[in-house]
Amino acid sequence: MKPFAYTRPGDAAAAVAVVSADPSAAYLAGGTNLVDHLKLGLVEPGTLVDVTGLLPTGITPTPDGGLSIGAGARNTDVAVDPRVRRDYPALSAALLAGASGQLRNMATTGGNLLQRTRCSYFADLTAPCTKRDPGQGCSAQHGWARHHAILGAPEGGCIATHPSDMAVALAAFDARVHVLGPDGERTVAATELHRLPGDDPGRDTVLEHGELITSVELPALPVAAHSTYRKVRDRASYAFALVSVAAALDVADDGTVRDVRIALGGVAHRPWRARRAEQALLGGPATDEAFRAAATAETADARAVDTAVGGNAFKIPLVAGTVTATLRGLAAHRTEAA
Repeated sequence: MKPFAYTRPGDAAAAVAVVSADPSAAYLAGGTNLVDHLKLGLVEPGTLVDVTGLLPTGITPTPDGGLSIGAGARNTDVAVDPRVRRDYPALSAALLAGASGQLRNMATTGGNLLQRTRCSYFADLTAPCTKRDPGQGCSAQHGWARHHAILGAPEGGCIATHPSDMAVALAAFDARVHVLGPDGERTVAATELHRLPGDDPGRDTVLEHGELITSVELPALPVAAHSTYRKVRDRASYAFALVSVAAALDVADDGTVRDVRIALGGVAHRPWRARRAEQALLGGPATDEAFRAAATAETADARAVDTAVGGNAFKIPLVAGTVTATLRGLAAHRTEAA
């Protein structure tokens, strides 16, 4: 491991000043992703700036009836918070599905959003990877692509997926991410925080160097109380998603969809808000046929990779099946509650 300096400033503003002034500096919070990358040699920061204890950790109500979650809040605390479980159950379920208790006890809200892909080629310094080294090409295009993207990726380019479960739920709920940078504060929609690979696959988010996430705000969203998170994975013990769905559904008395929110994980370089599916469902019947047709419409532009080692074409029907099952369960629960 390359030697690095370590510093712990007195407050968040001081931390931002240090990182902004040093292109080689990086933030350290829970460290559950960064420390692995230090060991692998994927990152070699000149300075680590520890923000532990500098960021808010509380979960507090907002004036509009939503919730504000401090960027320093541990994933365990967010997952078990009674208000989160009552008003945003998909978020709680996503966090509980995302990692072991030990990791949740360390991982922070801000760090969870900024974790990097678990693509095996990205982590292997001997394999060509355009995300790690632009212009090298994507090894997954001709290799093991089972966990890789089917949506939003350029042909022949990076098909790595974003690993966060929490970020998928936040995208479904139109959360807002508050950021502190050298030029002051700004707010970024959760659906816009992460980037598609485009011609710069090495850049995961729209954040500039030195910008620091300080909190995440969940808007008051009545439909969010009728939400869930479903994760399809190769094994039950905290594997990353092949496909995941964060969904909320409100069905009117006449059986039509009054409100619906759908976000997908495991299918793109960022959490994928399924707006095409949502629009197809609004005002229509809450039936399996409608759910499947909407999910199929969402993946109309999907591009699968077929390789001898293991492709990902199976994800296209898997999205349709997972979305249908998730919405079916929500619709049945609403009927039983009524």
